[in-house]
Amino acid sequence: MNRRQLHATFAAAGLAAFALTPLARAQGLAEGRDYTKIEPPQRPGAGKVEVLEFFSYACPHCFAFEATLQAWVKTLPADVVFKRVPVPFLFNAENFQRTYYALESMGLAESMSLKVFTAFHVEKQRLDKVEDIAALVGKNGGDAARFTAAFKSFSVATAVAKAKKMNGDYHIDGVPTLTVQGRWATSPSLVGDAARALQVSNVLIDMARSGKT
Repeated sequence: MNRRQLHATFAAAGLAAFALTPLARAQGLAEGRDYTKIEPPQRPGAGKVEVLEFFSYACPHCFAFEATLQAWVKTLPADVVFKRVPVPFLFNAENFQRTYYALESMGLAESMSLKVFTAFHVEKQRLDKVEDIAALVGKNGGDAARFTAAFKSFSVATAVAKAKKMNGDYHIDGVPTLTVQGRWATSPSLVGDAARALQVSNVLIDMARSGKT
């Protein structure tokens, strides 16, 4: 099975498991087993339920999670906003943070993320130089020069600084981690697998809507 087939299989399996039945939702979640509370709670942007994924392109678990996560994000209703926060730890941390925010500024973050993961984890490219990352962007239809300028820009440096602060404020020490409305966190490692983490996130989204704490 090639990597495209592998990720298609992950996505299909995940989609089948995303939805919890009303009965399962009614059964509730257990703190410490299914999620942890973020203390003190953080303040997300107003108007929508905010879901964050803390991740790293260097993380093999984030790579394994990516296709299923992208499929789930497409199922989110209009009152939920999904954002990513690259973390300041693991290999090549600041370069990968800058990579994400440079791609985001170009509108390429979602289309390029799996390609960056694949280049690092499957093709074994180190991607520790901006020139190598820019070449990858150019190879996949992006503007390499524009990427390099964004990578080195003040706005991307500011976004990286904000991400580092958020990592501390949310007490993130492992990835991938999903947080909901600045109140709760869950992860595949906590609940046992990727599909369950997304099921839990669905319930946490419902809790955020209802104002539960």
